[in-house]
Amino acid sequence: MDRPYPARDCVKEKRWRIHNLCSTLISPNARPRVKVLLPLPLADAYDYGVPDGLALAPGDFVEVPLGARRAIGVVWETIADDAVNGVPDARLKDVFSRLPAIPMPTANRDLVDWVASYTLAPRGAVLRMAMSVPDALEPPKPRIAYASRDTLPDIRMTPARERVFALLESGPPRSASDIAREAAVSKGVVTGLYKAGALDEVALPSAAALDSPDPDRPGPTLSAAQADSVQALAEADDAFSVTLLDGVTGSGKTEVYFEAIAATLRLGRQVLVLLPEIALGAQWLRRFEARFGARPAEWHSDLTQARRRHTWRAVADGSARVIVGARSALFLPYADLGLIIVDEEHEPAFKQEEGVCYHARDMAVVRARIGDIPAILASATPSLETVSNADSGRYRRLHLPARHGGAELPAISLVDLRRDPPERQTWISPTLRRALAENLAAGEQSLLFLNRRGYAPLTLCRSCGHRLQCPNCTAWLVEHRFSKRLQCHHCGYSGERPDDCESCGATDSLVACGPGVERMAEEVMNFLPEARFVVVTSDSIRRPSDADAFVQQITNHDVDIVIGTQIVAKGHHFPKLTLVGVIDADLGLAGGDLRAAERTYQLLHQVAGRAGRAELPGRVLLQTYHPDNPVLQALAAGDRDGFLATEAEMREIGHWPPFGRLAALIISGRDSDAVERVARELARTAPRSDGVRVLGPAPAQMSLLRGRHRWRLLLKATRNTPVQNQVRYWLSQITIPGSVRVQIDIDPYSFM
Repeated sequence: MDRPYPARDCVKEKRWRIHNLCSTLISPNARPRVKVLLPLPLADAYDYGVPDGLALAPGDFVEVPLGARRAIGVVWETIADDAVNGVPDARLKDVFSRLPAIPMPTANRDLVDWVASYTLAPRGAVLRMAMSVPDALEPPKPRIAYASRDTLPDIRMTPARERVFALLESGPPRSASDIAREAAVSKGVVTGLYKAGALDEVALPSAAALDSPDPDRPGPTLSAAQADSVQALAEADDAFSVTLLDGVTGSGKTEVYFEAIAATLRLGRQVLVLLPEIALGAQWLRRFEARFGARPAEWHSDLTQARRRHTWRAVADGSARVIVGARSALFLPYADLGLIIVDEEHEPAFKQEEGVCYHARDMAVVRARIGDIPAILASATPSLETVSNADSGRYRRLHLPARHGGAELPAISLVDLRRDPPERQTWISPTLRRALAENLAAGEQSLLFLNRRGYAPLTLCRSCGHRLQCPNCTAWLVEHRFSKRLQCHHCGYSGERPDDCESCGATDSLVACGPGVERMAEEVMNFLPEARFVVVTSDSIRRPSDADAFVQQITNHDVDIVIGTQIVAKGHHFPKLTLVGVIDADLGLAGGDLRAAERTYQLLHQVAGRAGRAELPGRVLLQTYHPDNPVLQALAAGDRDGFLATEAEMREIGHWPPFGRLAALIISGRDSDAVERVARELARTAPRSDGVRVLGPAPAQMSLLRGRHRWRLLLKATRNTPVQNQVRYWLSQITIPGSVRVQIDIDPYSFM
């Protein structure tokens, strides 16, 4: 085809077109632009135009068009006129409006960027955690209350109406539901009186104001070691620092960091306290209220939507002074955060395994650095990562070596089950049985610990050997005899226990294998029928109110024996609990988890710490088939530091964390063949360089989870290797089909 102009003029024509386009893009008359980040799994912010009369700044919450719908996002940055590029001005969509909400603080936006960069998660997915209550961005709706009028219209009086007037004459205006409840009438009576002109409407605030903790309220008398730690915290300036508060169980770490909270409140700043499981915080909340005269604001999944809206706004406007919550509380929009405390910092519950994979303890340190504020990490069994940072001088360490108030640490003994075996079809050794009976006779309380929920972890057919397995996961179904159900603790599948074997059809051939806590309760009932017991697991303690009821039971001595899983191992203080029996101390030592020994030590040390926390001495019996195991020997000898030193030496030799870096890729999908193909293609293109080694691919230990097939690869690198760069380049080498998901877990904790 003939050219419309001479060939030598082609370059001039292209230059003219480029110049014309650039002139359009950077024209002084071009509309102002902003980049808006949306809480969606998107890596980048989108450009939007700013209509006339609307002034926007970074952090503003805005409503924008997204395809055919409206979406709420955050202005991430404004674009200078001389930096305009990308979408032509004519095609640019405008922001609809700015929401009347307090803008997202700079520190929050910096945290979103940092977490996204570190975890390799889309920024929008991280933003979604920081915008978990979209309704809080709208102005709160006032509550409508009713008050009686000074002069009443001519209406017929009834007993119900008389009760309403009597109630309102003796108190403030109330909502229709409150009036109906307190006057024992229907809401129709209240609305009928309003329509008849006998009641006035009164607008009340959307929610009651939060009580403010009093930092000058007298606290308990501190021991010399506690006072020294408080003084050391007070002498540090308010700039960024990380302090490990390392104290034995019962040493009063909470009272020490309560004083740090008081000091921060006196400066008019906010405090965040992270707990691993807020359902366990009943006693903590009581201690806080006793110290400060008010409860803190709470943040966890059990809050009602209305409470979440109110708390989110209170955090943003600064009226919530102290916030206690689970890991998601880290992303709330603090008006002036001055201190972060991570209690039980070693707990695996701080690691989020789904969606954006992050460790709340580590991100709390990042948030403290962003805000240039101090952070306190508290634990009786600190993680090896935290100990390593303290040993290197990156963190300060304060030590509380003894229990508070003269209480002594419990004596820990190993019960060798090879020499002292339980009777057939039982799991409590004669030694532990005698100890339980003696404790019951003495009027003291006992704790039996077994980290297995339900009645039995496995049900099989004695005729053909068939095992009842979850249809969605590579996991056996756990029998829960109290509820007469079989359950999967990974996906939530539940079904009735069949009468016949589904494989061979044999009748009455299904038998429970192994013990769970419900089976322990059955055994206790058989040999101590007079004992009052309670079974405590995550099935029975689902919310703070459940935990509060449990604490009341034990405190009131309505229970003689507590039988529970790891939920009873953390933070509880029961003065009359003097005996702890661990049914299977070997349970956590098996498997390929590199932290198996550390976690087992931490868990058993914590559960042992429930015994003898007051005047009465405590004792702990650990049942084991491997009494020579170094973990159990260290527990019996009380040699925590020796155990950590040995564990650190082994990790350092193998360049495992904290002396090396890990990044996991978890490939999953409904189609097992497609998942395997992607896993093998990733293995083929894996990084190959000094200091970097890729392990796998291999089917995950939990190769089927919630109906998705799973393969894993593990990148292992030296400590100074930027593993994010390695993984980012690695994933860019292949195209991943839409049916397959690749999840990235930097610094993985789980290897399932």
